[in-house]
Amino acid sequence: MIGVDLVKTERIAAMMERFGNRALQRFLRPEEIVLVRRAETAAGFWAAKEACAKALGCGIGSECAFTDIILSKSAKGAPQLRLVQTVAERFGIIGTSVSISHDGDYAVAVVALEKKAPASTT
Repeated sequence: MIGVDLVKTERIAAMMERFGNRALQRFLRPEEIVLVRRAETAAGFWAAKEACAKALGCGIGSECAFTDIILSKSAKGAPQLRLVQTVAERFGIIGTSVSISHDGDYAVAVVALEKKAPASTT
């Protein structure tokens, strides 16, 4: 399952300027907030979470909240994504991949989710 999202960085920057840290708390966990030093990073994280929810086929809402999608960075700075256990189990997700890119005023993210193979009926 694949999801993609595109975000205008200016939109996230304006939200951060107006609401400060509360803006980030709306869609990020504390361990994710410490990774955000610039609005571009926050925009990429927003796009990644939206792309993940689209890949799940449910969007952000009661089945999957922003905080159910957890972003981190590898030792080399590459983005990593995981789901809280309840959401991963609900949707049968066993693997995740994320790519975030920035160009000019935009951040784009693509998320691929690997689902458990259906149980054999033989």
